[in-house]
Amino acid sequence: MFAAQFPDIPLERQRRWFKESFDHLSAIAQSEYASEAGVLLSSGWQIFKEVPANKKPFWTDFVIGFRFMTDHELKRFPDHRFGQAFTTIKCECSSYLPWLEKRFRKAGGQVEQRKVHSLQELSTSYDIIVNCSGLGSKTLVGDPEVYSVRGQVLKVEAPWLKHFIRDGDGKTCIYPGVHSVTIGGTRQEGDWRTHVDEGDTKSILERCKRLEPSLRKAKVLSEWVGLRPSRRNPRVEREVVVLQGRRVPVVHNYGPEGGEGGGCAAGPQGARGPQLRPWGVGSDAGLGYGPGCTGAGQAVSS
Repeated sequence: MFAAQFPDIPLERQRRWFKESFDHLSAIAQSEYASEAGVLLSSGWQIFKEVPANKKPFWTDFVIGFRFMTDHELKRFPDHRFGQAFTTIKCECSSYLPWLEKRFRKAGGQVEQRKVHSLQELSTSYDIIVNCSGLGSKTLVGDPEVYSVRGQVLKVEAPWLKHFIRDGDGKTCIYPGVHSVTIGGTRQEGDWRTHVDEGDTKSILERCKRLEPSLRKAKVLSEWVGLRPSRRNPRVEREVVVLQGRRVPVVHNYGPEGGEGGGCAAGPQGARGPQLRPWGVGSDAGLGYGPGCTGAGQAVSS
């Protein structure tokens, strides 16, 4: 779990989002649900080829044990001049989202899967609509600022790896997980391809093996492509819209694309509750999804 700094959102709000998200996920990581939810504490290094202008970004106040790497530690990465060591959270969405759905159903929630092309289609069904449609918001609510950032990663079998390694450019990463190690990746803005690119696979393997030579022994288990919903600033706000004559509260919560694996789930996590509380927790809520999309973007595997 890392966070990009959004240009037009007050820094104090971003700090609150990150802290509330980190605290929430940290509690899960240290509970009996951690394995099922796919949430774990993860220690490792973020390394830079050049010393960054901001050596201590705002989120470093909330992760565990943040410090600068020593010269001795950096000898392991001869192409890099600066590094940060800390413990953060890894949230594996392939486990986390089903776990959340299970909790939702157990609490009495109902799930209906269908394509929604316009909020007007929900006008008579719900008291509150929470729009987490990701890329689908481009058409669902006509948001021209939403664009795709294509990402490709590999899952490999390398159980000897226990620490993450992330290049500060955000393009190369090694993240040990519950069942496998995720290595990546790509950041291709405006790219809507959902098929695996063999050229990207070769590049990922080469870059990650340079950072961690033992990956030469790792078995590739699968290849994944995802389209990250991106925006200059995430849209986390509430508004009241008129749908077929009814005034319906809508909470928008999409757009915080956050890079390889670390992400900025902090924004929605920390903001959703306060946005909904003024209208009452007991109200029926609808989760809007655009055509062919999920809140986390489209993903395919091979």
